[in-house]
Amino acid sequence: MPISKARSTKSSAPWICSGGIFDWDRALYRLDELNAKAEDPKFWDNAAAAQKLMRERTQLETAVAATRKLDRELDDAITLAELADEEKDEASVEEARRLIADILTRAKQQELESLLSGEADGNDCYLEIHAGQGGTEAQDWAEMLARMYTRWAEKKGYRVEYLEESAGEGAGIKSVTFKITGGNAYGWLKTESGVHRLVRISPYDSNARRHTSFASAWVYPVIDDSIVIDINEKDCRIDTYRASGAGGQHVNKTDSAVRITHNPTNIVVQCQNERSQHQNRAKAWEMLRARLYELELEKREAKVAQTEAAKTEIGWGHQIRSYVLQPYQLVKDLRTDVETSDTQGVLDGDLDKFMAASLAARIKTGGDVLLA
Repeated sequence: MPISKARSTKSSAPWICSGGIFDWDRALYRLDELNAKAEDPKFWDNAAAAQKLMRERTQLETAVAATRKLDRELDDAITLAELADEEKDEASVEEARRLIADILTRAKQQELESLLSGEADGNDCYLEIHAGQGGTEAQDWAEMLARMYTRWAEKKGYRVEYLEESAGEGAGIKSVTFKITGGNAYGWLKTESGVHRLVRISPYDSNARRHTSFASAWVYPVIDDSIVIDINEKDCRIDTYRASGAGGQHVNKTDSAVRITHNPTNIVVQCQNERSQHQNRAKAWEMLRARLYELELEKREAKVAQTEAAKTEIGWGHQIRSYVLQPYQLVKDLRTDVETSDTQGVLDGDLDKFMAASLAARIKTGGDVLLA
């Protein structure tokens, strides 16, 4: 599976320091450098390279402008607070406090964004959810997870496109795949891959007993044309079948759904959301390329993390987070020990605190690497 990619412009830019922290001086230097390049009459001779540099410049301009805006607003808020304090104006003092609190919130958000400096962090992504063993209980939990991530994406302003869904037996879902489109979608979600554990009083148990259910999430990036992945079609098995669920008469009455199995890796992708078999086949190939790219990233990250393995405590296998609804309320990430009792908020998509902690831990241990 040969994979090649030129070193990412975003990832190797000098305004991103080791550890993914935004460096102001280097950011200004890089922005001046990019502006000078853009003025070169030969800049657009290589359209692909020029577009990459323009995207980097846009990202950098946005980050610099946001930082300058926060700086101006902070100066204004401090001035307001000082004047209000001199004049004993309590209403203005409270307004200044509110403004400073809002500035702090947005500054923390920018700090989180600076952690997204991995190879494919800026890309869109695919998210797969699969119910574990446990029948209806696990299938219902898988559907809850799908709703949780959908709510999170909507809060971010991302677009969610369902590609495949297998309904559960009676309730919930056996599996679902959707594409999430938006800036840094993969960067935010990449640490969510793993097993999620739910403990609750089962709504499907007439004796109201407590049940433990498992479902898995799998995240991999949508890749662009700069990444070359050679797939031998002889290594793949392509199956077509009739789509299930919503989709209209044409979709549900023809063998339009497509499943591709990559035999060397046993990776399986499937798509049934498009109206024609041709469209589903194209989308499935795109998903397979993305999965193979993610596999290569994992291999390279594993080599980097190998030297850190002895320093970390052995966790619960692939389980990354527990959601306890009974007998108490607690969501805890088992990798970072970040926890909250606001279980409903988490299930409604409030996940940033968990993602930020996981990203910081991943960068600290050298988990994010660049493909040469």
